[in-house]
Amino acid sequence: MSQQKELDYHKQLDIDYTLRLRAVLDTMAPFVKDFFRAIEPRTSAKTRISYAYDIRVFFNFLIETHPTFNDYLLNSFKLSDLENIEAYELEEYLEYLKVYRDTNDRRQVNTEKGLARKLSSLRSFYHYFYKRERISKNPALLLDTPKFHEKAIIRLDVDEIALLLDYVEHGGNQLSGQRKVYFEKTKNRDLAILTLLLGTGIRVSECVGLDIQDVDFKNNGIHITRKGGSEMVVYFGDEVENALKSYILVDRAAVTPVIGHNNALFLSTQRKRMGIQAVENMVKKYAAEVIPHKKITPHKLRSTYGTELYKETGDIYLVADVLGHKDVNTTKKHYAAIDENRRRRAAQAVQLREK
Repeated sequence: MSQQKELDYHKQLDIDYTLRLRAVLDTMAPFVKDFFRAIEPRTSAKTRISYAYDIRVFFNFLIETHPTFNDYLLNSFKLSDLENIEAYELEEYLEYLKVYRDTNDRRQVNTEKGLARKLSSLRSFYHYFYKRERISKNPALLLDTPKFHEKAIIRLDVDEIALLLDYVEHGGNQLSGQRKVYFEKTKNRDLAILTLLLGTGIRVSECVGLDIQDVDFKNNGIHITRKGGSEMVVYFGDEVENALKSYILVDRAAVTPVIGHNNALFLSTQRKRMGIQAVENMVKKYAAEVIPHKKITPHKLRSTYGTELYKETGDIYLVADVLGHKDVNTTKKHYAAIDENRRRRAAQAVQLREK
């Protein structure tokens, strides 16, 4: 297996994120760059650009809503402005984040998770300057973390997994004309992707980053780069092996990729490496046909794999390792809770009237 090509793909992503970060920082005050320079050694490029977008939203909020800053541009802010913001104004910011319009006048909506992430960005930003005594107070310390409401984890049942894969494999039988031609053209690729996601639990970002050389049929493993840049080999079973071989040895072998995409495992119909959005759209398309009552995404396929692996092994540490969770408590929260079968048994446990 070639590790270099996989690293090249992720290195290119890092370069893209870094250039985007520089472009955003160039629109803001010079002191903002100090924060991003400080967090560079311990964060990924993707994390830093996310932080930058969050901080930009905060400054835009101040310009839009705070009388003191109505005449400011993004690069007009001074470090002393940070400590002149009161805690209640930061609470107003969190309220603003629920629904607001971005710089392109597009409506943005944040869930509880989104609010928590933007609050985390702001706290880290304030903490950096406060810890280094460049500001004398830190109003972000006074903010309460938004409460999370637990949501039921959506995943596929065993019969739904079979229905989904069967549909991808045979759904073209019911089509005709150009629809059938397109379905057959992408069938083996799509089946390989879905089987791989369901059979290994890898992230969609890890899936699209795969090169042909990262697939090792001798040991039935794929070499992937995890979030944060760590590398590992994830192993797969016979079903994944068969699906990958059907795609690689037939469909993929017949395609001449666009220059720069020669080693990509999964190619679009434009002969370029498939992106995350393309895989997400593909998963949603098939799931809508077979399981319309569930909103299925690639992450739900990952949850499905984690659930089935835990049911089969009962080993939460194995599940955490295979899924690439750094904190096993994350795994416990999702996969060691009371499962649906126990809940179903609970429904029959209490008898309201004698039969």
